Amino acid sequence: MRKDIHNSNIPVRCMSCEVRHKGMCGALSSDELLALSAHTRLVNHESGDELAGERMPAESYATVIRGVVKLTKTLEDGRQQIVGLQFAPDLLGRLNANENAVSVEAASDVNLCRIPKAALERVVKSNPALAERLMSQTLRELDEARDWMVTLGRKTAAEKVASFLLLIATHLDPEADGEKRQFDLPLSRADIADFLGLTIETVSRQMSKLKADGVISIVANRHIEVPKLSRLKACCGS
Repeated sequence: MRKDIHNSNIPVRCMSCEVRHKGMCGALSSDELLALSAHTRLVNHESGDELAGERMPAESYATVIRGVVKLTKTLEDGRQQIVGLQFAPDLLGRLNANENAVSVEAASDVNLCRIPKAALERVVKSNPALAERLMSQTLRELDEARDWMVTLGRKTAAEKVASFLLLIATHLDPEADGEKRQFDLPLSRADIADFLGLTIETVSRQMSKLKADGVISIVANRHIEVPKLSRLKACCGS
């Protein structure tokens, strides 16, 4: 692994990583980062690519560098349900699990840093700071899952669609300043409907209403502009 001339302990690939300090690698020393980088590899996937299969052996973890990943569960009759979305710098995979509990698919074009299961688990055992950071991510995802249960169980269709758009707006660029946001929807209308427990027609109708009310602008079907994030939040029912 080639090293940067200004910091010989950190590989060039890691120096240029957009999420290194915000993700799990922010808990690693330069020596630990160098050692782990010998096992990692950067991979690119196109939207729709399967990244891991439900109930398949868990062989690696991956940090999301860019893009959006969707998690799904499948019933015995083939019906599927989107149960979560993950964004940079989330870690894909459940620590110490022998098999994948969900199917993992690229919702958009994604860049991942893949890490063999055994390699990461060795580092976690010897690094309390890394273990704490990964635990914090797990607890944050648990809190978000509980909040989403409220969204699905109690909110109106209008509030559900607004909550989904707010989720995307705040997670794709969590450090953005100001009220304005713009992003490309990582899910199709059908997937949004699946995620929210609505029909495609209802999702389209509610998005058209948000557009008519000036809460969002829709450009080229999937590109969304939010002039004032506070107005979108006010439509979420919480």
